[in-house]
Amino acid sequence: MGRLLCDAQLVCEDQLASLCSARGHGDGEQLNFALLLDGLQAEREQGITIDVAHRFFSTPKRKFIVADAPGHDEYTRNMATGASTADLAVIVVDIRQGILRQTKRHTHLLSLLGIRHIVLAVNKMDLVGYSESQYLAVLNDFRAFTETLGFATVDAIPMSARFGDNVVFRSENIPWYAGSVLLEYLEDFEACSTEKHKVPRFPVQLVIRPHSEFRGYAGRVASGTIRVGDPVVVAKSGSHSSVAKIVTADGDVLSAREGDAVTLVLSDELDVSRGDILVSPSSCPYVDDHFQACLIWFDPDPMRPGRGYLLRTENDSVEVTITALKHRVDVDSLLCQPASTLEMNEIGVCNILAQRPLAFDAYEQNRSTGNFVLVDRASGATVGAGMMVSPLRRPRNIHLQSLDVCKASRAEIKGQQPAVLWFTGLSGSGKSTIANALETLLHASGKHTYILDGDNLRNGLNRDLGFGVVDRIENIRRVAEVAKLMADAGLIVICSFISPFREERRIARELMDEGEFVEIFIDTPLEECVRRDPKGLYEKALKGEITEFTGVSSPYEPPEQPELHLKTVGHEPTMLAREIESFLRERTRTHIGTKFWLGQPIDR
Repeated sequence: MGRLLCDAQLVCEDQLASLCSARGHGDGEQLNFALLLDGLQAEREQGITIDVAHRFFSTPKRKFIVADAPGHDEYTRNMATGASTADLAVIVVDIRQGILRQTKRHTHLLSLLGIRHIVLAVNKMDLVGYSESQYLAVLNDFRAFTETLGFATVDAIPMSARFGDNVVFRSENIPWYAGSVLLEYLEDFEACSTEKHKVPRFPVQLVIRPHSEFRGYAGRVASGTIRVGDPVVVAKSGSHSSVAKIVTADGDVLSAREGDAVTLVLSDELDVSRGDILVSPSSCPYVDDHFQACLIWFDPDPMRPGRGYLLRTENDSVEVTITALKHRVDVDSLLCQPASTLEMNEIGVCNILAQRPLAFDAYEQNRSTGNFVLVDRASGATVGAGMMVSPLRRPRNIHLQSLDVCKASRAEIKGQQPAVLWFTGLSGSGKSTIANALETLLHASGKHTYILDGDNLRNGLNRDLGFGVVDRIENIRRVAEVAKLMADAGLIVICSFISPFREERRIARELMDEGEFVEIFIDTPLEECVRRDPKGLYEKALKGEITEFTGVSSPYEPPEQPELHLKTVGHEPTMLAREIESFLRERTRTHIGTKFWLGQPIDR
């Protein structure tokens, strides 16, 4: 791209002077044209592209926006960002190395991202004597790989960017090539041949209500054309109306097309808010809370089914859980392989459950309303990007049955407030012993209780689960659902599980009513747990006989703000159980209605 900009005289004089002053930086005495796009110091030092660089330029024939994206595997997320809005992709390969694994990865990503036109720039032809046979070998390998990826066109251009061969000017060194040079190809490329989604979609970004006489819905037309008088439907609610006005900063207009930022005024006053999509009645999107998606994973921490994330679309945000990983895609063979996790830069197909329905299209039908990113709730980092595939429509004849006897009635007849006491700590920390002592005290005082113990449930409800990360997450999910049902029955439920991950404990907490979940951290140092080793598990784990054992080969994430933090060293289990009983007594005494005041976390 640097050579193209320079030879096409699209570089300002000061930029060219700066490039000349950097002569010899990483490329002998030759001009290093990559410096025209590599702006980061790390890029210049290492001679690689790290971040996406956007360049805007124009020729007498047309205007261009180029996203110069990195090729290294570790920067796949940057490459996906640059390609997400492109109509055509230029893939640069070194003829000496041929089609590498990263070339295959990026080509597959381009297919998933909806790009249907590919140009293979076979570079460094000068280093192989401009060999036609080597060029054809690379081209044939690439076309064989892309045969099943659904590209509309796959073209190739032999070139040497260092000497400008076939970049802007035709090369005399490659007489056997009769096709277009790169700039000519880009100028003649028919943009209209790319898929333009004509179905009207208007995601609502903001409701504008300056006074009682005006209510408008601001956003950007994601696809198609919207005209005054067109009938529209609110995708989530199904409410019908029509477009009364289209307002812009320059006044009212009669129509708005894809990419226009406008405010729509409807003929009727409807309940429309951010997250809704206004669509044509003849082509409504999917509306569902459970769907299948293709996911590209960005984060060093692997994606594990059962974890919760924040899903963000163009105009909506909702908490979701990845319920299942269907398969991982091998970028070399393009075969689907079974997998339990997705590592960084891997691609897979998964099922996602949202807390409320989303309006969306299949990505292959509409890139604007079919894409999303996943965000880690704690760090705020973007951990993945996805493309909607299809809804997983659950049976619509399943509805919650209303019951005459409610939780409050069940609790009242028992004379107690329901609670879920969640004991968490390392294996051997004393959770089960303290839980058993607590239930004995509560039972003696007439309370209705039940203990859900990890080992006991492993012999029944969860006997089909192993001890890998994914199975542990599912183990806690099932326990939380059972605890919720028992609390609904008015019981005090005592849950004793290692439950090593904060995210799973957070999900369990959010299943319960406000103030109902009490997290109790049984804090025992690892050294003490190893010394006790009541089941002989630490000895086996330290010998490598047990893999993924919490505290040894698998991490434990201590609670950050538990309601009770109990340190066991030097304290008898019965005394700690009395501490918990005292806490519950105070909690019951200070409750108001159905809300419970838990006070400040107690540190014993």
